[in-house]
Amino acid sequence: MAKPATKAATKKPPAVKPAPAKPKRGRPKAPRVQKADRHVDLFLDMIAAERGAGKNTLDAYARDLADVSERLQAVGRSVLDARTEDFRAYLAGLTARGFKATSVARKLSAVRQLCRFLYAEGHRKDDPTAMIEGPRRGRSLPKILSVAEVDRLIETARALAARTEQSEGERLRALRMICLLEVLYATGLRVSELIALPAAAARRDERMLVVRGKGSKERMVILNGAARDAMKTWLAALAEAGRFEGSRWLFPSFSETGHLTRQHAARELKDLAIAAGLRPDKVSPHVLRHAFASHLLQNGADLRSVQMLLGHADISTTQIYTHVLEERLKSLVRDLHPLADEG
Repeated sequence: MAKPATKAATKKPPAVKPAPAKPKRGRPKAPRVQKADRHVDLFLDMIAAERGAGKNTLDAYARDLADVSERLQAVGRSVLDARTEDFRAYLAGLTARGFKATSVARKLSAVRQLCRFLYAEGHRKDDPTAMIEGPRRGRSLPKILSVAEVDRLIETARALAARTEQSEGERLRALRMICLLEVLYATGLRVSELIALPAAAARRDERMLVVRGKGSKERMVILNGAARDAMKTWLAALAEAGRFEGSRWLFPSFSETGHLTRQHAARELKDLAIAAGLRPDKVSPHVLRHAFASHLLQNGADLRSVQMLLGHADISTTQIYTHVLEERLKSLVRDLHPLADEG
């Protein structure tokens, strides 16, 4: 008589899970707002599809609108039926929670755009934010590094790279920092644009570089000799060490994106500032972008050209740098105006 089949023999083989599909590249997907009104998600989809908003912009809108939506839900309202006084109470609450005027103004801007969208799409019959005035705020001047301070940062990074008693990893980090500094200061790129540069940018011996900035808009930036040399030296060192072979990024890493993150770049730059004897709160990737623009204007560049190089959509954004021209313009009038010596 045949023996009955054992449990082990009759046990079904474990199901093989299909491999996860690779994410498609292209326009960033609008983030979903947790515990918030679905109409906020519709607005995020709109600015992603119609305005070409990037991931960082979408995340910022999602955070701000999730906050206001959840506060409205706490008082039994939503973005569809909230009244003007509800939004005024929300803004007053922001101040009580310790938000600065700039943050309150940013959140109000997000709410206004949402309400205009809801009105235009027929989800609301009115715009309750139309009569709300934003907080008064003075526009702060950008933090600026002098030419000597930028030189000190670069010299410190070069000195660190030249040290004989260091590990391979320390030397690579120093060479990467030299490359970051030289390219940032030569081009005025946003840090998000810098870390997403392809490795191919360093392999072409070109003086111009095409960059995709905010809203997926492309612009040309200029690479000087120091920046090109730093890029080639950095990639050559990576290849020699056998690191990140085949990576498509100029600054590859093990992060989810495959390239260096903004936060990591900022942290390493602050560490370099300390080594250079500078205040770390005075140094950041964005401060180097400010230095790029300010030093160009100090040396005679016109505002429109600087606007194009920075990728500003509106020249009024670039005009914040004109404070650096004050002394140069005063001396220009004093030296060249025919009536300057009279009276």
